[in-house]
Amino acid sequence: MDPLERYKTLIDDMTAFRDACNRPLPSVVRVNTIKTATEHAQDALEETNTEYEPIEWHPGLFKLTTHSPGTLWSYFHGWLHGQEEVSVLPALAVDPDPGDIVWDACAAPGSKTTQLAALMDDTGVLIGNDNNLGRLSALRHNAERLGVTNLAVTNQDARNFSFKPFGDRTERTTRIEAFDHALVDAPCSCEGTIRKNPDAFEQWSYEHVMSVVAIQKAILRRAVQATRPGGTVVYSTCTFAPEENENVVNHVLDSESCRVVSWDPPAEFKTIPGITQWRNEEYDSSMELTHRVYPHHNDTGGFFCAKLEVTS
Repeated sequence: MDPLERYKTLIDDMTAFRDACNRPLPSVVRVNTIKTATEHAQDALEETNTEYEPIEWHPGLFKLTTHSPGTLWSYFHGWLHGQEEVSVLPALAVDPDPGDIVWDACAAPGSKTTQLAALMDDTGVLIGNDNNLGRLSALRHNAERLGVTNLAVTNQDARNFSFKPFGDRTERTTRIEAFDHALVDAPCSCEGTIRKNPDAFEQWSYEHVMSVVAIQKAILRRAVQATRPGGTVVYSTCTFAPEENENVVNHVLDSESCRVVSWDPPAEFKTIPGITQWRNEEYDSSMELTHRVYPHHNDTGGFFCAKLEVTS
């Protein structure tokens, strides 16, 4: 089965969509404002004769047309970090303030985690969790290279994450309400990564898609439980599958005290509203406030992003 064929009713230009999925992904770096300013990073790129193109919708992103990021001294010293353009969206949606307490539920290898730290001015408390102990080494390495100091790393299954915010208070199955914000960049079928992983569809199956849905629902539910009333939870995936996107968010709306809230990426970055119907399933009308990203619209990978507010 061709996985992309499933989405022909959702795509405005199937030929352009397929063509984009077949092209290599551009090399993009993010300026790490914990260690430097954007203009200094630009100077460093020019000093090494690195050709780059500023990305209009975000002042701290550059497409590199020459050089691999890892060969640059500015990367080695933590001024730059290689990060897909579209993957910058979730941390911007979280929009934390300096001093906040934030949980990144599926943090490794740390691109979004370290971006959150920069948005927080490296203050407050940032909990970077991952259930894969091996991947946590990459998270720690990236955090150290980028100069992040407000990060605490945990190795738990996010579906039953526990945390002691004060004293001996520990709750494993009931609400924690410890965090101002949470980010769930969920494990998924990775359909949207086809541009950087050409083999992504070789092992694709509908059974695999459905096997991760239960995990996604459980992690997102836990994130809502772990966030204080009035706080926000951002859910994102790099897949096109509605089963893993709108379906998961809709399930959590029915099971937890939360609502989808509006969040708009910068105007220069095109997204498509989430869907309210897929095959025989009907979803809440608020799914139109979520965002789908298709590769042919911005020359990026595929993505989905939703922002929820905890209501009680």
